Amino acid sequence: MGADTSLSIMARWTGTWLSGPAAAGASLRAEGEWRGRRLGLPEQGPGAVASFGRRMLAFLLDAVVSGLVASLWTAPEPPGLRSFIPLAVLYVVAIRLTGQTLGMWVLKVRLVQLWLPGQLSLARAALRFLLLALLVPALIGDRDGRGLHDKAVGTAVVRV
Repeated sequence: MGADTSLSIMARWTGTWLSGPAAAGASLRAEGEWRGRRLGLPEQGPGAVASFGRRMLAFLLDAVVSGLVASLWTAPEPPGLRSFIPLAVLYVVAIRLTGQTLGMWVLKVRLVQLWLPGQLSLARAALRFLLLALLVPALIGDRDGRGLHDKAVGTAVVRV
């Protein structure tokens, strides 16, 4: 394999995530595909894969609310890492019971299991939160708009 072939393969391999979501979305539309089609999700409307921006805003809203709740116990000192406790409870319990956190509810998105009917198990919800708390798995996505934390537990965040 020559140097030109290696560079071409590397460019195709990194193209969907190194070029950013806009580049991946443009190439999907050009091929008549959309995020979530391979998962059986619609292109638009309820049930369609939520955008990265909407998911990020939901997470930030949850983080801010969790920080405020944690500060009730730590005031007048800032909560620091103790704000992860209410965030973990929010994500694990709320996702397990309702499929949504407060931030997801406000931004009209929810978590759905793709291959298993019913609610997400407590263990899978906890694993998803732990991976999300690392942030890096959430920032690496696939062609269907899911982060590695969602791929690991077989879920997707969709619009309501």
